Amino acid sequence: MTSLRVMAGYDGSVAAAEAIEVAAALMPGAHAWITYLWSPPFGNDVVRRRLWQGTRRVDDFVARAEREGGTEAERIAAIGVTLARAAGWQAEPLVERSYGGEGVQLAELAEKLDPDLLVLGSRGLSGARAVLGSVSDMAVHYAPRPTLVVPHPLFLAERGALGDGPIVVGWDGSPGARLALAAAEGLFGGRRIVPVAVHDGVPLPDVPQRYPLVAIEGPSGRAAAEALLRQAADLRAAAVVVGSRGRSAIREILVGSVAMATLHHAARPVVVAPHRFAAVTADQGGG
Repeated sequence: MTSLRVMAGYDGSVAAAEAIEVAAALMPGAHAWITYLWSPPFGNDVVRRRLWQGTRRVDDFVARAEREGGTEAERIAAIGVTLARAAGWQAEPLVERSYGGEGVQLAELAEKLDPDLLVLGSRGLSGARAVLGSVSDMAVHYAPRPTLVVPHPLFLAERGALGDGPIVVGWDGSPGARLALAAAEGLFGGRRIVPVAVHDGVPLPDVPQRYPLVAIEGPSGRAAAEALLRQAADLRAAAVVVGSRGRSAIREILVGSVAMATLHHAARPVVVAPHRFAAVTADQGGG
């Protein structure tokens, strides 16, 4: 089976380092682009003063800022590559200039590179701060490939499940749920996959016969995400996979689909399969 190809966003933070470590435990042996987005350090007072010292021309200052910023970006990306290789990935750096809106830019890079998975860390933004848009939120909305978001920090229980825990798939029989199941099969083909349906008394949706369906009674809509996550904890799941119905970014954030509610409330890794996702089967292995 061909190794999975992963694009991991890295910004030098503890959350980003943890995302690499966790994703490598879930998908060992993957080929990874460790992606760092940078912009010239005009906003840093200390760097700006040091660069300006001895510089009489603005264009010299800009050239020095570009040079120093690029060098620092390569150094940070190299640290991420070292972490990824130590975790077992075949990793290489990918350094890109940022024009702002890092989440959207990461999604654009994912469309260009076409990895099997985009990996991001999350600092647990929720509520009003999520409405303003975190990097992981925006990347999930716009990425054309499945996106794994790793919450920070993971506790011992969640870390302990990474090695052999099952993969829980949110299931309601919809096209989005079928995409989520296909993504789980392509990304976690060697794992036990457990579809979980949260229902409020309506007939249960059909599930492929190869999977035993776990059905739990609970509320519909956004509150279903909390029931899904409780079941994932009971099953000691390594990760949760949900599908997106492809609404606009602002509608997803303000109204709150099950996918986005799961993402915002999860205490364990979550994969969101976008509605545009062309499913990769387990036999293809993500090639």
